[in-house]
Amino acid sequence: MRRILITVITTFILGLVYGWAISPAAAQAIPKSLQEGGTENAIKTRKNTWTIGVAGGLIDGTYMRFADELAKVLDDGDNLRILPIVSYGAASNLEDLIYLRGVDVAVTQSDVFDYFRNERKTPNIDKRVHYIIRLPISEVQILARSEINSIEDLRGKKVNFGPAGSGSSLTGTIVFQRLGIQVEQVNINQASALQSLRSGEVSALVRVVGKPVGFFANIPANSGLKLLSIPFTKQFADYYTLGELTSKDYPNLIPENGRVDTIAVPTVLAVYNWPKGSDRFRRVERFTERLFANWSKFQQPPYHPKWRDINLAATVPGWTRFSVAEETLQKYQGKEVARDGDLNRDFQAFLSRSGTRGSPPSQSEREALFREFLQWRQQQGPRR
Repeated sequence: MRRILITVITTFILGLVYGWAISPAAAQAIPKSLQEGGTENAIKTRKNTWTIGVAGGLIDGTYMRFADELAKVLDDGDNLRILPIVSYGAASNLEDLIYLRGVDVAVTQSDVFDYFRNERKTPNIDKRVHYIIRLPISEVQILARSEINSIEDLRGKKVNFGPAGSGSSLTGTIVFQRLGIQVEQVNINQASALQSLRSGEVSALVRVVGKPVGFFANIPANSGLKLLSIPFTKQFADYYTLGELTSKDYPNLIPENGRVDTIAVPTVLAVYNWPKGSDRFRRVERFTERLFANWSKFQQPPYHPKWRDINLAATVPGWTRFSVAEETLQKYQGKEVARDGDLNRDFQAFLSRSGTRGSPPSQSEREALFREFLQWRQQQGPRR
């Protein structure tokens, strides 16, 4: 005890001599945003001028994670604040984008847009809703009980499609309709549906979400549940594409080196096309410009690995790109074109180094190889 007191007194005396005596309170810094004051109207104006809402999706889904990570990367204090909004899902998001106050941007799907345009007959939707970028595909994932061996075995059985407004409630319904498989549709939250699946109250549940997602990955091995394949037929050639689920995605549900073929739907970062010069237009304009300016940050951990699969120049058939995004993309591509010579030379060096000859046989392999190349190029450091 005596030694402790001597140490404290000595430290205090040295602090007085050398100016170390700093109070604990002064050693901490309150965030500047909380220190700023002003009149009630000034604070309200500052908080609202550059704030926009982004409709994400279900709280445990990939879409909501995209919205959350947009906020983490792009937030710039009072210069731009993004509010990620937990929503009913991709289908409801498009409706919220059109009608709900405070929503300027939304994560949705290409087939949802088509449904609202051709089935709901939403007036002037082509002019009201544009897109900024095409996001990664979302796989249709069907989890079933062990006695179900194919999607055809679900005929006449209870299948949960998720809450009304979710992407699965629309896309899942379309998939079963196009395959001509009539099921007894259930629309409850997926957590409850998983319990019902285990108890046998339902035979399967459908989710449309980017893989991998914790909802499936956290299911223990030997659970008596399995993922079903969905055959890609000509009925899906309009808006859908091939997808696959592997043992790397869900090791507890798929045997090692195994694969489950499925279909997938393109996901879109949609925006309301506010009139140019309006307050809301200026907010989305700033959001879009910051998205492109900070794009490299999304490519690094801890952000979702699917950001790395995005091709900024990819188009969405039937959609119009937001004017600011189109202009910004052209500037972005112009800078990339200037580096094409170096990029091509580096790619050839990478192929030689890796012993790869010729072109990979499939698009997925080409994309995987190019991602490896970009990682390799980054490891080489800046060019001199």
